[in-house]
Amino acid sequence: MYGKKGAGSPLLNISFPEILGNEFSGIIDQVGEGVAGFSVGNNVLGFTTLKCYAEYVVVSSNQIVIKPDHMSWEVAGGFSGNGQGAHLDLSALNIHKGDTVLIHGAAGGLGTFSVQLAKIWGATTVIGTASDGNHDYLRSIGVISVRYGEGLVERVRAIAPNGVDAALDTAGPDALLASIELVSNKDRIRTMVSDELANELGVPPISGMRTATRLAELVDLYSQGKLHIHIRKTISLEQVANAHAEVESGHGRGKIVITMNK
Repeated sequence: MYGKKGAGSPLLNISFPEILGNEFSGIIDQVGEGVAGFSVGNNVLGFTTLKCYAEYVVVSSNQIVIKPDHMSWEVAGGFSGNGQGAHLDLSALNIHKGDTVLIHGAAGGLGTFSVQLAKIWGATTVIGTASDGNHDYLRSIGVISVRYGEGLVERVRAIAPNGVDAALDTAGPDALLASIELVSNKDRIRTMVSDELANELGVPPISGMRTATRLAELVDLYSQGKLHIHIRKTISLEQVANAHAEVESGHGRGKIVITMNK
C-alpha cells in the first residue's frame, strides 16, 4: 500500500500517477468467455495488485470468491489483503498446536487477523503488543495484551517464561529487534515492515502467493464465526488520502475501508 509519503513495495515497478488498492468487493458486471463458476450479478470479494481504487476492476476468475450473504460489503472489501497476509505469514512461521506466539501491532488490521488465526491453528498462548487504548479490545478476542516500548522484552518474558516460539512484526524495527531476543529460531520470525533490518539480522523474507483457495479458506472461517473483523472506519474514494494518512499514524484498531459513493 502507498501512503501520503509515496512509499511502496520495492518489488513493484511504479510510475505515477497510479491507481492503488490490492483488494476489493463488488458485483460482477461482465464475465469473459470460458469462465465457469461465476455469473453476472454474483456478489464477490477478491484481490489483485493495484488498480482496486476504482468503480470497475478486471481480474481473473481465480482471484475472486463468492461473498457470503451475511458478510457486509465493508468487511468483504477489506478482507482479502490482511486476511491473506496473515495466512501467508503464519504459514511461514509454521504455527501449530501448543505454540506461544507473539504478534506486534496486534490491534491493527493485519494483527487482528493474525492473532485470531494463530489461535484457530492451535497456539496455546497468543501475546499481542498494542498501545494502551487497544488492550481491552485484544483481551476481548482472547489475546494477552502488552504495552509497546521500553521493557517490552521483560514484559513478554514474564508472561512466557518458557519462551516464545514464533513472532510476527507488523510494527517496526524495535519490534523486530525484540523478537530476535525472544525467539531462538530466526526461521520462525517474520516482518511485514522492516525488510532491510530483517535482511541484516538473517530473518527470512515473506514469501508465497495470494490465491483464491487461501481466500476461500478464510471466508469459510468467517462464516463459521471463528474470525471477527473490526472495521475502524469507512472513507469515501474522494477522501482516500485521509485513509492513508490515518493508517500511517499508527496505533489504530482494525481496518479502514474505502467505499464508492454513487
